Amino acid sequence: MKKITSLLIALTLVILTFAACTNKNVSENDNGNVDEKPTVTLRLWGAQDDKAMLTGLIEDFKKLHTDKNWDIKLSFVGEDDAATEILKDVSAAADVFSFSSDQVATLKKSGALYRVTNPDVKTRNSAASVQAATVDGDLYAYPASAETFFLYYDKAIFSAEEVKSLEKIMAKDTGDKIRNFAMKIDDGWYSSSFFFTAGCTLFGKDGKDKTKCDFNSDKGVLAANYMIDLVNNKKFANLDDAKIKSGFKARTLGAAVSGAWNAEDIKNSLGEDFGVTKLPTVRIDSTDRNLISMANFKLYGVNAQTKFPEEAHLLANFLTDRDAQEVRFRKRNFAPTHMALAGDNDVMASNEVVAALTAQSKHSILQTSIDQVSNFWAPAEAFGTGLIDGTITKSNVKAKLDAFVNSVLATVKK
Repeated sequence: MKKITSLLIALTLVILTFAACTNKNVSENDNGNVDEKPTVTLRLWGAQDDKAMLTGLIEDFKKLHTDKNWDIKLSFVGEDDAATEILKDVSAAADVFSFSSDQVATLKKSGALYRVTNPDVKTRNSAASVQAATVDGDLYAYPASAETFFLYYDKAIFSAEEVKSLEKIMAKDTGDKIRNFAMKIDDGWYSSSFFFTAGCTLFGKDGKDKTKCDFNSDKGVLAANYMIDLVNNKKFANLDDAKIKSGFKARTLGAAVSGAWNAEDIKNSLGEDFGVTKLPTVRIDSTDRNLISMANFKLYGVNAQTKFPEEAHLLANFLTDRDAQEVRFRKRNFAPTHMALAGDNDVMASNEVVAALTAQSKHSILQTSIDQVSNFWAPAEAFGTGLIDGTITKSNVKAKLDAFVNSVLATVKK
């Protein structure tokens, strides 16, 4: 009797185990027959601020592609840090990941990117975004959005006319408690705008000549002298994103340079006084010129070592198609690269942040992706720090610029 009971218990456990497995991995077709669906496990990396948006897009993707059991694990690595984290161990990195376009050459050279062969990706996106995702003539990523910086301002302090000129912004009497203008001048992404506006180039006109940087030319000296005067003005503040947001919230800041990622917080702080526009003009060498920003793109790449290449490409394509880009546009103020959206003037004008970004994009240059750019950021930060602490003056600025450029053009360590 005990043997029979034990046999029945064992048989029951087998049946229950089989049933559990069946519920997880099979479905019933229209004929009542059982079809087994494969399980696909993918890891996705994106920015922390995009959590809600990406979570929703993942669920939409699963509903659209019901032929598989999708196990998509979302983790958070910012676009600026993507290459650093991926290259620690490509095999351990995500199957699909977002990254800034200046990293595409490094990732491709390191064997971390799967080539994109879908011809629709090239035809649906802007030429500039496709160029940013291309290395040696081949496409290696899916464009998702365009990115540059522009000007936020408090309408209670400045008029739309006043913010057209940095000289007008700085000249206005706003009282002792309000800083007129802020930017992070010890960050090369922002400070390079003064050099570009003066007519300088970083790695030549096309950004690909690692032997050229003329920030120490006569034009570069003009730009640096302008920055020296700017930082010595008590109405200027060198602020990072967090302090810019807190400044607008406290109403102690009139205008500041930043990007679309801060739009929601700044708008919540300023309410009806929220203002946004392209960068102002600056007067360099007696000429008013619009500040020229450095621009890049947010891209999605597929890990060359993914175990599910077809499915990973399917997900990357979905996350960057027209509908997904419209979600980014509506929820995150990201400028689309998809021409069905970017080419629609009514759609673009409906979002004042994206409209400002689009206006500034006419005064921007594409951020280079050559390896040599890794030599630029630290010297640019050091130069900005010297401006802020006063160790760089008009009497020694040429020598400081020579040292800056020598560091930028030094041999890149492999």
